[in-house]
Amino acid sequence: MNPDLDLGIERLIRAPRNAVWDAWTNPASLAQWWIPAPARCRVERLEVRQGGAFVTRVSDDGTTFAPHLDACFLFVAPFERIVFTNAVDSSWRPASPEPVAMTADVVLADHPDGTDYRVVVRHGDPATRARHADLGFADGWGGVTAQLAHFVEQAR
Repeated sequence: MNPDLDLGIERLIRAPRNAVWDAWTNPASLAQWWIPAPARCRVERLEVRQGGAFVTRVSDDGTTFAPHLDACFLFVAPFERIVFTNAVDSSWRPASPEPVAMTADVVLADHPDGTDYRVVVRHGDPATRARHADLGFADGWGGVTAQLAHFVEQAR
């Protein structure tokens, strides 16, 4: 992790790695935790494979959904790692996403108490990293990580 360009989240999730993987790769499960509550998520496309689409929508009222993420998966190692970017959209076209362009690297590893969960979000320059931090990266990504943990831990 490059502290000038990257932001990260680490958490022990008290659930098996396959449960965390399923929460990431099942559209109905992803919709339960991917967007900070109380907003709602709709998963439009979730093709968890290299080159696959990752498209979600967000709603504050549960009725009207607006674009949230239009991205593609760059690398997938089942039950171990997911890498996606919004710098290339789901149609494999260069994108200039708002609020920031980023590449997220999600790593899952076995831990005696569950899953060692780590996310590194990479940015192209220090200003973009700083903007993402100022926009609330810690609360946003930290919050959805807590929601993910709660979702899979409650299912046990």
